[in-house]
Amino acid sequence: MACTLIDAYVIVIVLRMVLSWFPLSPGSPMEGVGNFLRKITEPLLGPLRRALPPMGGLDLSPMVLIIGLRFVVGRLLLSC
Repeated sequence: MACTLIDAYVIVIVLRMVLSWFPLSPGSPMEGVGNFLRKITEPLLGPLRRALPPMGGLDLSPMVLIIGLRFVVGRLLLSC
């Protein structure tokens, strides 16, 4: 069950990364999707983004979070 939740959260992070590449028009349905994805990922990405040093405009926090989640889950639940 925990593996499924982590996998779903990783998919949400990837969706947020992909949506960040496109401009979202105010009031569009995709803006609502983007706001939802931001709302559920920002509690983990925000502090991580602030802790990481600037990388020339690249936001590596999603990748660091995905790797960290995989590492922690792999250590806690060896069956994932």
